Amino acid sequence: MSKKILLGVTGGIACYKSVHLCRLMVKAGCDVRVIMTPAACSFVTPLTFQAITGNRVYTNEFEAGVEPEMIEHVHLAGWADDFIIAPATANIIAKIAHGIADDLLTSTVLPYKKPIRIAPSMNLDMYANPVTQKNLSLLASLGHDLIDPNTGEMACRTEGKGRMAEPEEIFDYVFCAEKPLAGLKVLVTAGATSEPIDPVRFISNRSSGKMGVAAARKAQSLGAEVTLVAGSVSVNLDGLNVVKVQTALEMLEAVKKEIESTDILVMAAAVADFRIAEYSDTKIKKTDENEMTIRLVKNPDILKEIAPLKKAGQVFAGFAAESDNLAANARKKLNEKNLDMIAANDISRSDIGFGTDENELTVFFRDREAVNTGKVPKEKAAETILLLAKEVHGKKNGSV
Repeated sequence: MSKKILLGVTGGIACYKSVHLCRLMVKAGCDVRVIMTPAACSFVTPLTFQAITGNRVYTNEFEAGVEPEMIEHVHLAGWADDFIIAPATANIIAKIAHGIADDLLTSTVLPYKKPIRIAPSMNLDMYANPVTQKNLSLLASLGHDLIDPNTGEMACRTEGKGRMAEPEEIFDYVFCAEKPLAGLKVLVTAGATSEPIDPVRFISNRSSGKMGVAAARKAQSLGAEVTLVAGSVSVNLDGLNVVKVQTALEMLEAVKKEIESTDILVMAAAVADFRIAEYSDTKIKKTDENEMTIRLVKNPDILKEIAPLKKAGQVFAGFAAESDNLAANARKKLNEKNLDMIAANDISRSDIGFGTDENELTVFFRDREAVNTGKVPKEKAAETILLLAKEVHGKKNGSV
């Protein structure tokens, strides 16, 4: 396998499982380097991991006289093909979510440019705590890969969800996970378009881009070749193939350019319905008048514009942000825009949708019952949409 694996081990009773995970990776031919937090060293000695890996175990960011030519956290972040943290305690999850770098492990997280595989491990009440769940959602929205904990008996003699996944499960997840979108090209649009009024002003909307970016990252983790056409977004785009646009017209042209080679289109962007009729090349000065009139003209509907370009085997998935008559309005858009499926959410709710880390979507189809995701993190909602789109693609192309 010859992968270079960086394994982060933090202070939890599940440290003993990390020893076995480390052995599985070494046995598979991986070059494994281990970073242990001080708390982890209280559960398992560094010598244990050193004996298994044959490599130095990193426990302190500043060890005088040891590899002085190396800035350890920068070197290790650049060295690793894959970065796994197992067990990941509530404490380390909170630190990573908020960019805290106060030891070697967290300092190595910041310069690492790819998704980190994180295997949570903690007491069931700590895991269920809203702060922990918010931190986990934040990590997922940043593109990190969360390995769900198991349900079972805890070291504290309670039973519930929070046990670190078994070493074999983590190994299979990292190295043998199925890639259901492998071989497919997925095009995702995300964020808000902005329509300039003059060099300093514009009209736009409240979209953060979180849903679309979550879809792009999840499609990539499921094996697809992904292109993201992004307007204004408030989330990190590192690691994605991004085409940046500003206006609705620019987004339309970018989608047209990419659509020929696309298998699945996920149109999650919040595209402005109108643009300024007459853009001012200079800043519009404030006057003594109490009113200012700006004339708007309608933007093209991107999905309607590209509908004639749709090929028989392609899947087009749209989004509908509705404040009332959700099902009726979504089904109308499904038919009018020649979509295969449309994911609708209720924007009258403050706990989902714009700017939040969670969403609840109802996915409507032409030829089957609607599917409701329930209220879930946006990356989970994205996974549901993508796997449903894969089913539709399979039926269209005779692979299901």
